[in-house]
Amino acid sequence: MRAAAGAWLVSRRFDLWAFTAPAVLALLLVPLAAATAGEVPLWAWAVAVLGVDVAHVWSTVYRTYLDPAELRRRPLLYAGAPVVAYALGVSLAAVSSDMFWRVLAYIAVFHFVRQQYGWVRLYGRRDAGLGAWDQRLDALTIYATTVYPLLWWHAHLPRRFDWFVPGDFVAGLPEAVATALGPVYLALLALFAARQVQRGLREGFVPWGKVLMVATTAACWGVGIILTESDWAFTMTNVIVHGVPYVAFVWLYGRRAYGGDEAPRLLGWLFQGRRWGVFLLALVAVAYFEEYLWDRSLWHERGALFVGPEWSWPDAWVVWWMPLLAVPQLTHYLLDGFIWRAREAKNPEFQRVMAPLLGRKAS
Repeated sequence: MRAAAGAWLVSRRFDLWAFTAPAVLALLLVPLAAATAGEVPLWAWAVAVLGVDVAHVWSTVYRTYLDPAELRRRPLLYAGAPVVAYALGVSLAAVSSDMFWRVLAYIAVFHFVRQQYGWVRLYGRRDAGLGAWDQRLDALTIYATTVYPLLWWHAHLPRRFDWFVPGDFVAGLPEAVATALGPVYLALLALFAARQVQRGLREGFVPWGKVLMVATTAACWGVGIILTESDWAFTMTNVIVHGVPYVAFVWLYGRRAYGGDEAPRLLGWLFQGRRWGVFLLALVAVAYFEEYLWDRSLWHERGALFVGPEWSWPDAWVVWWMPLLAVPQLTHYLLDGFIWRAREAKNPEFQRVMAPLLGRKAS
């Protein structure tokens, strides 16, 4: 029986609190949909959407724009990402608002799916006994837990909830597609579970962190999209499970990267001092300011939270203003495809800082 050192990504305590606990909390909150008529009240929106989802987008700046060494290493990437994001947004908004939100929704979907895959890949690097067949099974299973609910959603449009705005997903996928793929989805989950049991019996090792990641992803995406039909259930099982682990991982990276004497002054002060309250408060404050601009200038929906005068833009100006507000979100999506890569040649700083978590040499 070999040691279970690779059963967790960081440690049992960190993994359970950062990855499993948010999913369990989200699932426990789902039954409250009955008390809210399936809608998300203002207080819950402020906590889940503003305080978790929007705030986690801004946590990327700790890893990028606030790190002078990282900026110097990839200046074109960090200067170009917001420019590309804005140009893309304006191009889409110039076609129509519907096109803007539709493309943004699918980019977000891709981002959410890839994050779950990324966690499983990191767990795989911690597992010295993971062979090529298991890696393929892991990839197929985590993609199934996310992609199948999305396909099911597309086959049953319209629903009582949306990703961003009504009509942002393309309707028309035949229900027969979801029906036909259902057994494949369940078979992959069963095969994955059976393989982990087999490894436990043969090797005396169960990759508990990865198992919980797959199980909670399947539960949250299945419950939030397939088994329930309310904005409350979808929001709870969507943003909490996505945002909380991301912020926790950024904090972990900061603790490891900016703990030395050569760390940038601001980041060294923040992460060496374990000022996690300041870390989180700054994210919420910036998220509040962003959402304030969205609400006062475009949505006009939450005056109780965003106090102040409303203003409106002429339609010709909205084409330029709305994409500008979306730049942080789109930049976050773009940069995430680069800053967390575990391949040393493409991301040596991440490889250096997080080497203990990467296990086998990244390739």
